[in-house]
Amino acid sequence: MPDRLPLPARPVWTPLHARLHRTLHQRQLLLQSQRVLVAVSGGQDSLCLIRLLLDLQPKWHWQLAIAHCNHRWRSDADANADFVCQLANGWHLPYYAATAGTALTSEAAARQWRYEALTQMALEQGYGCLATGHTSSDRAETLLYNLMRGSGADGLQALSWQRNLTPELQLVRPMLNITRAETAEFCHAANLTVWEDCTNDDWQYARNRIRQELLPYLQAHFNPQVEQALAQTAELLQAEVDYLEAATDELWQHVAVSDDPLIVNRRVLQTAPLALQRRVLRRWLCRVLSDAPRFDQIEKLIALIAAPNRSQTDPFPGGAVAQAQGDWIEIKMRNAEG
Repeated sequence: MPDRLPLPARPVWTPLHARLHRTLHQRQLLLQSQRVLVAVSGGQDSLCLIRLLLDLQPKWHWQLAIAHCNHRWRSDADANADFVCQLANGWHLPYYAATAGTALTSEAAARQWRYEALTQMALEQGYGCLATGHTSSDRAETLLYNLMRGSGADGLQALSWQRNLTPELQLVRPMLNITRAETAEFCHAANLTVWEDCTNDDWQYARNRIRQELLPYLQAHFNPQVEQALAQTAELLQAEVDYLEAATDELWQHVAVSDDPLIVNRRVLQTAPLALQRRVLRRWLCRVLSDAPRFDQIEKLIALIAAPNRSQTDPFPGGAVAQAQGDWIEIKMRNAEG
């Protein structure tokens, strides 16, 4: 751990300050005098975010606080938490911490626990906004990661600027137009001591390989600005997904039957574009079946839209089948067959 933590000096107004200030206004991400809980790992991105917000605080009058999650998956995890605690104390900010009950060994498990812990801390302490230090670099990496997993547009839009975690709590990512290189430069110029996460060099984690191997390869051999291009693609997809979701909501009202969740109207679906057919049927399967539907399962339902009467799919997980019945597609659960 560093011997001492630097106190924030009088802020020097930089282009990054101006960009964040402008972004917050244009996108209405944060409100004047809002209570904002900032997730801080101690790494360069989260340190850059909390310092920028502190510097902008006189203009916005936020009530800022720091939250830290200890995953217990590194030998220096407790020291890391102490480092962030000292930082909060040195900057005279409230500090809240959560420690995992058991060591989390996978990226997915760590992410799920982290958001649950941050949500609980925010709600218990009365914060209506949770801010994280995700950057455009994270957005590019997430798009590539989800692309290789076979995600549709919803997954490829990657990280969004804001979303509701609960009706009372909004997640905000104010730095999605700032790169990781820029946060490193800012921390260096501001003399911020960064906690180096040794797991960032562990290639057993897919995102580390994307960051340290795949993206540099793409930059060297295909497009030097590939990170920016991917982040822009995610931004474009986000607007398109929002539009499609609104259209899906409207179509759903004409397709679903409120008193029978096991049927949908295939005659109405026949008049809809394929993209909306897939979205409606995916939403339906998500509500009827316990597992998230795969692409091939949704395509089996697509085939039933115009199929002869009594046509049916092979069984879904759990034994349910879908069948064309007149104007309807019906899910027949295992215990209802025959």
